[in-house]
Amino acid sequence: MATPSDSGGSAGAPVRTIRVDGARLTITGPPHATLLDELRAAGYTAPKASCRRGECGACTVLVDGRAIMACTTLAVLVSADVTTAAGLGAACDDLRAAFADHAAFQCGFCTPGQVVRAEAVLREDLHRSRDEITRAMAGNVCRCTGYRQIVDAVCAVAQSRGRAVEAGS
Repeated sequence: MATPSDSGGSAGAPVRTIRVDGARLTITGPPHATLLDELRAAGYTAPKASCRRGECGACTVLVDGRAIMACTTLAVLVSADVTTAAGLGAACDDLRAAFADHAAFQCGFCTPGQVVRAEAVLREDLHRSRDEITRAMAGNVCRCTGYRQIVDAVCAVAQSRGRAVEAGS
């Protein structure tokens, strides 16, 4: 993906610069433009434009480490670092592998949002119960898998990372 630089907004619109996946992104769109609109206009494809109402989670990104739905967040209000699924990089290779190992995706449309949400859940607490992980992931919809596989993958990574922390690595 080319490094995004300008989202090409309207004349007279507020201009601000944020960091997305480590790169600078200038927000120049109208005040009602969502973070999702700005990201997609700048060429970021990981956050998916699906429901545009905050109901599916396909557009989930991290803003200063906190999972949010980009379709319901006004871009001009974002002043923190934004991380998309693509920007997580090697930090969540174990999570991506677990999704593959547990058949936690089929069509793949929801996968970037699921991975971002799962990474946020894991960063918050590696010692959640299966029910707590299920509830924490509930904001992200998957029409293919039925969720068991997604929760299986997140639980497996939580256990693995928990063991690594306990072992001191």
